[in-house]
Amino acid sequence: MSSTQARCAVILTSRAFSAIVRKMKTDLIRNFCIIAHIDHGKSTLADRLIQKGKLVEDRDFQDQILDNMDIERERGITIKSQAVAIPYTARDGATYTLNLIDTPGHVDFTYEVSRAISSCEGALLLIDATQGVQAQTLSNMYLALEHNLEITPVINKIDMPAADIPGTKQQITRDLGLDGEKALLVSARQGTGVDELFEAIVRQIPPPSGDPAAPLRALIFDCHYDPYRGVVVHLRVFDGTLRCGMKIRFMNNNSEYEIESLGVFKLALVRQDELSAGDVGYFLAGIKTVSDVRVGDTVTSAENPCEKPLPGFREVKPVVFSSIYPVDSNDYEELKTSLEKLKLNDASLVYEKDSSAALGFGFRCGFLGLLHLEVIEERLEREFNQSVIFTAPSVKYRVKLHSGEEVFVDNPTEYPDDGRVEGAEEPYIRASIISPTDFLGNIMTLCIEKRGVQTNMSYLDEKRVELLYDMPLAEVLFDFYDRLKSISRGYASFDYDVTDYKPTELAKLDILLNGKVVDALSQLVFRPNAYNRARIVCERLRDEIPRQQFKIPIQGAIGSQIIARETVNALRKDVLAKCYGGDITRKRKLLEKQKEGKKRMRMVGDVELPQSAFLAVLKTKDE
Repeated sequence: MSSTQARCAVILTSRAFSAIVRKMKTDLIRNFCIIAHIDHGKSTLADRLIQKGKLVEDRDFQDQILDNMDIERERGITIKSQAVAIPYTARDGATYTLNLIDTPGHVDFTYEVSRAISSCEGALLLIDATQGVQAQTLSNMYLALEHNLEITPVINKIDMPAADIPGTKQQITRDLGLDGEKALLVSARQGTGVDELFEAIVRQIPPPSGDPAAPLRALIFDCHYDPYRGVVVHLRVFDGTLRCGMKIRFMNNNSEYEIESLGVFKLALVRQDELSAGDVGYFLAGIKTVSDVRVGDTVTSAENPCEKPLPGFREVKPVVFSSIYPVDSNDYEELKTSLEKLKLNDASLVYEKDSSAALGFGFRCGFLGLLHLEVIEERLEREFNQSVIFTAPSVKYRVKLHSGEEVFVDNPTEYPDDGRVEGAEEPYIRASIISPTDFLGNIMTLCIEKRGVQTNMSYLDEKRVELLYDMPLAEVLFDFYDRLKSISRGYASFDYDVTDYKPTELAKLDILLNGKVVDALSQLVFRPNAYNRARIVCERLRDEIPRQQFKIPIQGAIGSQIIARETVNALRKDVLAKCYGGDITRKRKLLEKQKEGKKRMRMVGDVELPQSAFLAVLKTKDE
């Protein structure tokens, strides 16, 4: 054999050896997520897995350890997804790296859930033994099936007195099409069954595929902002290898950066030299704001890019809109600074400057849903100590004008005059409700009241029924979920997807106070419901506005037509108290003088709306 042939043989042998080493490395990786309906114990199970992996000392442990915000712990929900690499020595003696990618549990964050799911090869489908299969259990399972994930059913809360394990197994088999008898039984609270769950993750979830020597192709499934180092990008590497000093490109916006540091998640950020195919980790590249990073984008090498990006990317668009104003107009600059800091951590928050004659300067904000709105409101109050007023939430309507032009309107103040409007369309949702049959009548009545049209009804078993409705998104904004939980005693579950726009009869409802329009209280409403809505708002304001020394009329109007009215009666000063007697004409003269004074006062008097009045208008339930 010649020296050239010998060198080639050595090179081939080293390449083959490197390929074997890479294959051995990926064989010891498992990427998985936990998907479940709200409150089925997802965060508690993640806690047990982390404890078992010895990532944190028992003395430093706290419940919901992956949830960083106080509001997440208080409400028992996950808002911001997290990832963590858990080392586990299996019964076969090998040490595996189990990458758990935690997902948000609420319908508002469905896109983030889909990106986290697409970063995995397997999913633990968690089902509460006391509640069984519910709406988001189904929708999350279908989402996992779309991404070809290996699904392992897990029955949680087996220690509860109300646990129905045989019934839950039957539901898994009948409703989900999985083998209920093979479902793993765990109690996340007590730690029962966690060892068997670890072994099932290793045995049932396939190792990642991908070529570390191929051009880099990685998926961004999340990011967060570090005030000292900039944006920390969370990603899953599908092909290629990521190293420090490497120049990368985001395929969505073609922006290029240089990797400063990278590593994996072990609750803290642990630095490594490289991330290769199959790995889940993070990188820092001097990115200034979260808005520069798009969840779902593909990262590739700037010098040797991959041919096409990973599928599934889309822009996250807000569906619910509301204006935010400071209670004290002098706090406007502080509110602006607070929103800028929030935006650093939450790229889905959209806002622009807004102003109101009643409330002064503020911001018009777009949110992913009502929960997202509530989270932003609480974070402004807790983290930034801001006292704010939110106007009534609205959706984005499509308005057709006689001129042939189409405009999108989410702010009542921007709604065109009725004379220019040819028609309007509003966004609809496909709502899925799973409930015990005992509450079927009341739920159907509620959905009809909310302009829902039933598209399907199927009995899952003798005790549970699934209802599918097409209904306007605007009807769900206010009190639908609360009333659904109330009439079903908490047993009904609700999930929805935004579908498309459908024609509607839209009207702008103005609220007049002392003859002046209060623009902050204006709403876009379904015209046949305008009278009831105006009456409720007027009644609420009558109870909240403090009495003055003159009558205050509160009116609801569509255009120039008044459709509802309430009156705040005047405080009456007893001007006759100083008359101890004498002619009646003297008393009449004093009363006439008082009457003229009240008339003048009404002409020039300003009515100040307390913050409680705005909050009262947002409540539509009768209390």
